[in-house]
Amino acid sequence: MSTTYFIIPGLGNSGEAHWQTHFETSGTNFKRIEQTEWDAPLCSDWIQRIDEALANEDLSNVVLIGHSLGCITIAHWALQTGKKVRAAMLVAPSDLEAEQYQNAFPAQGFTPIPRSALPFRTIVVGSENDQWMTGERARYFADLWGSEFLTLGDAGHINVASGYGPWPRGLEILKTL
Repeated sequence: MSTTYFIIPGLGNSGEAHWQTHFETSGTNFKRIEQTEWDAPLCSDWIQRIDEALANEDLSNVVLIGHSLGCITIAHWALQTGKKVRAAMLVAPSDLEAEQYQNAFPAQGFTPIPRSALPFRTIVVGSENDQWMTGERARYFADLWGSEFLTLGDAGHINVASGYGPWPRGLEILKTL
């Protein structure tokens, strides 16, 4: 069977120019998990949407692709449900625990960020100058989650504002999973 890729965007979803949208339109086996509330999310709701989207899937053929808050949601989903997918690519996780961000997001239930190994293979793709999670913290969570860590150097939040529309290297990283 072929792999199905499920995209889990972060706060506010991802617009037409975002690399996640380019991934989504790159093949029929890419699907975006839509959330009911993108701008003031509840972690439990986002976890439920992942669970619903994967309900009829052979999880051994599923790869999750998260960005920002979507990465944190994947970690919560995996540890709360105990379910295992083939793998996940976690790009630019957001650090809602950092003091400067604790009141910056209208998000609830995402902290504390999980600190246990995820039950499937993961790659955390981070940046040294991401305004939402330092490179040091991204490495810290990658280590706790049992993830490979790949830094893109000074790549901002690895989003459109940082120059990441089409992202061919991201698709190449994804192929390693």
